Amino acid sequence: MKIEKSTFDFLNNLKENNNREWFQENKPAYEAALANVTAFIEAIILELSKLDPHINTDISAKKCLFRIYRDVRFSKNKDPYKSWFAAGISIDGRKLAGPEYYIHIEPEGTFLAVGYWRPEKQHLDSIRQEIDYSAEELFKALEKGGWKAEEMSAEDRLQRPPAGYAADNPNIDLLKHRSFILHKNISRKEMESPKALNTVIETYSSMIPFKDFIHQAIEQ
Repeated sequence: MKIEKSTFDFLNNLKENNNREWFQENKPAYEAALANVTAFIEAIILELSKLDPHINTDISAKKCLFRIYRDVRFSKNKDPYKSWFAAGISIDGRKLAGPEYYIHIEPEGTFLAVGYWRPEKQHLDSIRQEIDYSAEELFKALEKGGWKAEEMSAEDRLQRPPAGYAADNPNIDLLKHRSFILHKNISRKEMESPKALNTVIETYSSMIPFKDFIHQAIEQ
């Protein structure tokens, strides 16, 4: 199972011709690309169901996929379509308030991620408390998958310590996070390889202990 060359070619062409007329004329190519990506997500769900008790085969790949149509109402970028496919895989498709698996498929920008993006306040407080009380458990979970704390995405962090935590807290850099995510870039060559599914599952597997830490923190 892999992402077909034709799928990436469609996305490249869409990026260069991001308008409704071109999209309608090339609807069959879009539908073929969507079918390829949907089948790939289905295969991921099947394999993850063997590794993660929070994932089962009743999860719909279609519910996990994000729409290709962009909401341009409040954006300066008025391109009507995204030039990538993406999916969030959790027990409730892509709508769960909790950690999930994410895949972003783009010719020169494919990446995988696992974690919890912008937790609701109650969950954010619980995750920070768990880190404050049991940071060593987080470090062990990360190490189990071959990761380090500094490899967590730092793009979404507070500038100042969150309320209730001192600036000299030994784990203050982690406590400043507003999202808790691991991610890894995957090349187009890897995604077009017959081993693409194995590559994805191996990467996700390395992130499961981290995901489990978050589940434990929010008692999920």
